[in-house]
Amino acid sequence: MEEDTIDDVVEVLDSGRYVKGPVGERFEDRFAAQTGVEHAVGVSSGTAALLLALRAAGVGPGDQVLVPGHSFFATVSPVLSLDADPVFVDIDPETYTMDPADLAEKASAATSPAAVIPVHIYGAMADMDAIGRVAEEHDLFVLEDACQAHFAERDGETAGSAGDAGAFSFYPSKNMTVAGDGGMVTTDDAELAREMRRLRNHGRDDDGVHRSLGLNYRLDETSAAVGLAQLGRVERWNRNRHSAAERYTEALETVPEVTAPTEPEDAFHVYHLYVIQAPDRDELQDHLEAQGIDTGIHYGTALHEHPAVTDRIDPVSLPRTEALVDRILSLPMYPEIAERDVEYVTNTICEFYR
Repeated sequence: MEEDTIDDVVEVLDSGRYVKGPVGERFEDRFAAQTGVEHAVGVSSGTAALLLALRAAGVGPGDQVLVPGHSFFATVSPVLSLDADPVFVDIDPETYTMDPADLAEKASAATSPAAVIPVHIYGAMADMDAIGRVAEEHDLFVLEDACQAHFAERDGETAGSAGDAGAFSFYPSKNMTVAGDGGMVTTDDAELAREMRRLRNHGRDDDGVHRSLGLNYRLDETSAAVGLAQLGRVERWNRNRHSAAERYTEALETVPEVTAPTEPEDAFHVYHLYVIQAPDRDELQDHLEAQGIDTGIHYGTALHEHPAVTDRIDPVSLPRTEALVDRILSLPMYPEIAERDVEYVTNTICEFYR
């Protein structure tokens, strides 16, 4: 951690103000401004951000929430926790994000659609223009799951500013962190922001009256101090990730067996993860590991196939999602990855296929 960030944390510790203080407020204000929205609400995790945004929007038992089949489990767990019903949507095979055409079909067939959660998976924004048109037609609350896409862009919009609300995670592996768990919700809706502030603090309003049934989902001051410092660096880190991704993609063009991630011309992908597809994924992963290269699989089970979900829904088939999860492999990606390391990874992949 940078020396100035440590100094900022020590300053908070010396102040004795550890929660509900001015550092958190500054972090919220600057995050909102940098995202291009009116309000940002700091919370305890990305999962809490999704949950509180849905609750504040009035989503509850019997409501249907449209979610993509491919994401981390936290995209759907808040839906289930609210006793709402997830409706799973297949993905675009190139961007891995929610397919607007399938969304339109699923929303039209739904009996009580209330919300849609497009996921900006791996750092790539979903097609929010097309998703927004479907949402408007069916009066859906649009909650962007931007937990992997801090300051990604598409069609002139920034992640977290294109829907009714956006949810962010600051988990340590994300493009920016708070040195632990933390999250943020962004919105232009002042009443939605007020309700989320109540819900994160036991449903308590500024006058001390508990007007909602909330719990403790607050972001603490030391976490906010780290987040503030990282806000000044995340755009540079994103550019570094993007440059590394370009080097990966260029080198992998010579390997026809491998499908590299794509980036629409009107987008800025922030590459939280650099995810390829390979027909013999497991063998390739073993080969890379034998050469000292750590990889990951994000995510090996489709959302609609987890036992915690199958117990709650009727069987559903998402062909593109189901085919993808058996082929994906995340290559090493972090802001300071060296060119020689990218070259070593891609040369090792080339050797495998030769």
